[in-house]
Amino acid sequence: MDTHCHLDQEIFSSRLPDILEAARQAGVRRFVVPGVHPGDWQRMAAVARSHTGVLPAFGIHPMHADLVDDASLSRLADLATGAVAIGEIGLDPLYPVPLEIQERAFREQLRLALSLRMPVLVHCRRAFQRTLQILVEETAGRVGGIMHAFSGSVEMAREFIRLGFLISISGVITWNNAVRSVRLARELPLESLVLETDSPDLTPQRFGGQPNQPAYLSEVLAAVARVRGLHPEEVARQTTRTAARILSI
Repeated sequence: MDTHCHLDQEIFSSRLPDILEAARQAGVRRFVVPGVHPGDWQRMAAVARSHTGVLPAFGIHPMHADLVDDASLSRLADLATGAVAIGEIGLDPLYPVPLEIQERAFREQLRLALSLRMPVLVHCRRAFQRTLQILVEETAGRVGGIMHAFSGSVEMAREFIRLGFLISISGVITWNNAVRSVRLARELPLESLVLETDSPDLTPQRFGGQPNQPAYLSEVLAAVARVRGLHPEEVARQTTRTAARILSI
């Protein structure tokens, strides 16, 4: 299962059936599509209705945190009845939206997820301690979720795991300069890991220069299996089972 791929983006629109067929040929049959901007939600819903195995997770990305208000939260609550998670939500100081606005948006979407008893897909970059603090304060461990394309330390990952979150490994693990991703894949419990592409971003090394796509999840799978000394089928079976459990599918 690809736990994070933006299949609703324009880059895929004209060839999405071919992209999905290539993924299925590579053994990937479920695709979690996270929300970024409220303007994307209807397109996401349409893609999910039209294509088997596409699972939406509506939410507002921290880069658009200033769009979180009563109206967008109400709309999000309505759409969430047909989703597997709320996301992607979180913190990222590299975006120009002030962190206080990001934090408020993060908390409000967490509270909505808790009220709906839904897991969350968390975007976190260079704000791991603060993200963890907010998840603890909002009792987000009651619903859990996935730390998307996790780039923190093994020690920090263990804190999120203790709270009830999974750690997602992306195509970064295949890059020549990958260090943290390799350590995460090697040292964390296999049952705490899931896999993603973050298509069309974070393309695996072998396909560098091309837009990422779910078929390339096989590269992530092979890298995780290699660093753990396991057969890829064992890793695929466990990570898919784990993702299905947290997303209740």
